[in-house]
Amino acid sequence: MTQTLELLTHRTETLRSIRGIVRTMKTMAAINALPYEQAASGIEAYRATVLDGFHAFLHRQGALPIGPEPGAVPVMVAFGSDHGLCGNYNEVLAEKAVQVGADMRVICVGAQLEDALRGLGITPEAVLLPPATADGLGRLAGHLITRLDVMRRDSISGAIAVTLVFTQRGAHGLQAPTSQRLLPLDPDLIGGLAARPWVSRSLPQFSLPAQTLLAALVRGFLFTSMFRAAAEALVTENAARLARMQQAEQSVDERLEDLTAETRAARQDAITTELLDVIIGFEALKDRDKRKRR
Repeated sequence: MTQTLELLTHRTETLRSIRGIVRTMKTMAAINALPYEQAASGIEAYRATVLDGFHAFLHRQGALPIGPEPGAVPVMVAFGSDHGLCGNYNEVLAEKAVQVGADMRVICVGAQLEDALRGLGITPEAVLLPPATADGLGRLAGHLITRLDVMRRDSISGAIAVTLVFTQRGAHGLQAPTSQRLLPLDPDLIGGLAARPWVSRSLPQFSLPAQTLLAALVRGFLFTSMFRAAAEALVTENAARLARMQQAEQSVDERLEDLTAETRAARQDAITTELLDVIIGFEALKDRDKRKRR
């Protein structure tokens, strides 16, 4: 009984240590998500400025001939996680990538996502590391644009069709993998901007050559889209990890309650056994004294 009680006590202490680790990781996931959430909100202002620039350009130059370019090389940029303990986050994202196009050239962000993609038969052409802090989101977006530019120059047609795949937040704390067409530009987006009336009394003017300005606007649009996708991926990754840690904490708490009850029962059994030993010993002494008096 003593060994059982010692074993239960050891297990309880171990679980309490695990609970402390889980609680720490839960706190870190909640803290880590905040800067990326703020970055995702902040980039929206930049994105709105870029879209205003497109609106002014279209109002001045007219509608753009947006459509698929012949021979464009299909490229997918998938944003996953580089760390585990976030459930099936990367596996679900990899399944979404297969649905988007398993025969595309893939740039993968995150080692865990790379493993999930390889498990489904997709071999990424390049694997990048997610930024360690929100300050690295801009560097990652710039690096991705540079890679895409190299791929465009190396293609025979000189054109690429880019699709982003990442996990996006939804209503009521839900999240789901999504895909976003990046290049060629979405006709609905450009058409909507071209159809929007110009409300200012001042007409838009620019001094740069039209092609140079358009290239700068497209590059700004690519940057904001990459930045936002990377930020969303890191927010949802930490949210998924937070949810798993909450589940783990609840499981540990339930097991601790069971072990506490078992420990109390074992301790009570030990006390009862010791009392019975004392009573039996006392009764044996009384019987011996009676036999001596006789």
